Amino acid sequence: MPSTNSPVRPGPPASRHYHIVFAHPEGRSLNGFLRDRAIAGLRGQGHVVTQSDLYAMRFKATADAEDFPMRDFTDERLVYHRESGAAQARDGQVEDIATEQVRLLAADAVILQFPLWWFSMPAILKGWVDRVFATGFAIGVPKEGTGQWLRHSEGLLAGRRAMLAVTTGGRAQQFGARGIHGPIDDLLFPINHGILHYVGLDVVAPWVAFQTSRLTAEAADDLATDYVGRLLGIFDAPRIAYRSENGGDYDDRQVLLADIPAGAGFAAHIDRTGGG
Repeated sequence: MPSTNSPVRPGPPASRHYHIVFAHPEGRSLNGFLRDRAIAGLRGQGHVVTQSDLYAMRFKATADAEDFPMRDFTDERLVYHRESGAAQARDGQVEDIATEQVRLLAADAVILQFPLWWFSMPAILKGWVDRVFATGFAIGVPKEGTGQWLRHSEGLLAGRRAMLAVTTGGRAQQFGARGIHGPIDDLLFPINHGILHYVGLDVVAPWVAFQTSRLTAEAADDLATDYVGRLLGIFDAPRIAYRSENGGDYDDRQVLLADIPAGAGFAAHIDRTGGG
């Protein structure tokens, strides 16, 4: 009979649902290898993993009138965000948009994995954002009874973690504070802050792999191990302390209050005091 003083053994970690949005045209690429290792590593720890492989899906990247087959007034000028909101309100999004929205709502963590092309995401991934983050779903959602909007840390996707997984052929030094390409955090700010934080996701620091053009098999294996580790730790990682729009740091024009010593530029929108 076991002693009542025996230490309690911790149970297995709670299963989480990861959703990877993968944007690379070649499944046999380093990105494809990293994606496959990530899925295997997460599932090996008992987690649920789904993915949207945008190129393999031949995901439609253009936001246009074809997204609204039920549109009543086809002779009128298209205002995309209005039609998007109308479709959302009547549960009438086209199938590929609706499917992606269901996947996002089911996830505990959303990973955007892509190569850095022209200092940003591939066009197919930007098109995914344009179409899936619809009015009434990710944007244009009022905060009931306040006259404010659910955005910049609030929204229907709040409570979920988000992380960018980015590869680039450039050297880490080129993306440093004095590097020719500019700081990597600044380059990724429009995605991290302007898209993920904007729709309410809790954004953690990106995982970035530099100088990936000519990796040895051993180096690629080490990179994959590091990537899986970052994914497994995403729920314990500190979020980037982007300021909340409705948290008291901004005036009614969404400009930082004058008495907040925040500096200027992108960094001004990160709370360094520990209060964010």
